[in-house]
Amino acid sequence: MARPGSAEAKPARSVPAFAWVGGSAIGLAAVVLLIWLVWPSAPGPAPTARLIPPAPSPVTPLATARPAAPSASPPATRSISSAPAAAPATVAGFVIRTATRRQILDDQPDRLAVFRYAANPAILVLDFPSLDEQGLMFDRVAALVEKAGLPRERVVSWVHLRAAIAAHGDTIGTYYYGNDYSAAALARFFALAAADHRTLNPQEQRLRALLDGLGWLRPGAQAGLITLPREGANRYVTRTARDVILTHELSHGEFFSSPAYAAFVRRFWRVALSGAQRDAMRRFLAGEEYDTTRHTLVVNEMQAYLMFTRNPAFFSPADIGMTVAERARLQRAFAAEMPAGWLRDRLVALNARPNGGNPDRPAAARAIPAHPPATPAAAASQPAGTSR
Repeated sequence: MARPGSAEAKPARSVPAFAWVGGSAIGLAAVVLLIWLVWPSAPGPAPTARLIPPAPSPVTPLATARPAAPSASPPATRSISSAPAAAPATVAGFVIRTATRRQILDDQPDRLAVFRYAANPAILVLDFPSLDEQGLMFDRVAALVEKAGLPRERVVSWVHLRAAIAAHGDTIGTYYYGNDYSAAALARFFALAAADHRTLNPQEQRLRALLDGLGWLRPGAQAGLITLPREGANRYVTRTARDVILTHELSHGEFFSSPAYAAFVRRFWRVALSGAQRDAMRRFLAGEEYDTTRHTLVVNEMQAYLMFTRNPAFFSPADIGMTVAERARLQRAFAAEMPAGWLRDRLVALNARPNGGNPDRPAAARAIPAHPPATPAAAASQPAGTSR
């Protein structure tokens, strides 16, 4: 068949006009349809870049899963002094108030006062009107938990403890100037006392009632309790000394209530201190009659003395054969790496003092003797009928 326009093409037959028009329209529609089917579609608009990265998958490995943070506002950073004070709570007859470090320091109790520390409510602070009342409530706890030469697996009788205290030249009131214990250690004391059928004195009974009311005697409580005596409890407890005791003990409270801080302190002991420095710290603590076979006790006291006890009446770098410059360097390193929070802020403030707040003195020049002389009142402070 010849192509259109060729010489051999035959004359075309005539076609009715309506048929020609209809056929042309159908053909044109088919062509348009074919082109629409095969022609590549025009690209749509490019996706907008995300300004906020997508949230991570909610599936978290079990070993690292943490409870979700509350969806409310982030934690407040204001101190209690600039925020409305929380209403006091009453537990087992104790009125528990929330207070800042300064408010606790300024307190002058004429009876036992109980505070929740504003910067960390998991720290409970017991402020005593006298050293003797403090000792009657906590000396047997100290004997069980930390005092060298006394049993770790049973609660001693008051007869036994009074003899041990006197043998070391101490009194019930001067056995410790401040105390610090975890909720777990306190729960263990009362469990062992019950197992040993030890009669609790009235102060110990009040402590048990308080802890029971707070839920601290149940397994899993993560909290710390600290104590201190009021200013003027004896001639050694000046306002300056009370400030030192409070700062020292609050650092223990953080250790007991913050697993992250406790883990950091253990790592600092292992990595930042030399073997000689660790040995020197153990010797110092042994001289203060701590049980240095208890590793957690040793590292906890290390951070409290080395980092936060800046008064040479209680501790000096000379006590562990360290120079002021060496101690200041360790204090700066500790502050740079420790978890953020109120205790880090406190350490930074201490480090900002002239010479890091580290006055030096000969180790023999302790202003507060390790064993202050007994007073008649302290010697007679153990009431009859409370020992067994």
